[in-house]
Amino acid sequence: MKIDPLAEVNYRRKLSLEYLKKAEKFLGTGDYKESVEASQLSVENAAKAVVALRRIPSWTHDPSDELLEVACELPANYRGYAEKLAYLAHELAPEHGVTTYGKPTEGLTPWEIYDEVKAREALCKAKKANELMELILKDLASSQNT
Repeated sequence: MKIDPLAEVNYRRKLSLEYLKKAEKFLGTGDYKESVEASQLSVENAAKAVVALRRIPSWTHDPSDELLEVACELPANYRGYAEKLAYLAHELAPEHGVTTYGKPTEGLTPWEIYDEVKAREALCKAKKANELMELILKDLASSQNT
């Protein structure tokens, strides 16, 4: 089976944008755990969309190392954006496990951990990640197969 790299880029971009919409919706309804979870997935997929410019992303919730490797292959004017996106992906990656399992050693469920402040912080990072992704993909995705 041959995988179309541009299709993977577009797929990951769509996932990122849809999760961003979900994060905003959940924040508005007071579902803070769900908002953080969707924000993390948005950032993860934004990073994977950029990784997909050069290779198929792995099945990890922290694609920051892959993105940093790919950043070296990007034109110089995009590397800083990719590095910032990698930082955000690394920063939010641990939330995947916490939004799923909470903090068992402390006896805290995910719903007991997240509040509006934490959800807004995660959403802000997701918005920034999507801005960075769009800046990188704007020109590079169209030249992917050249």
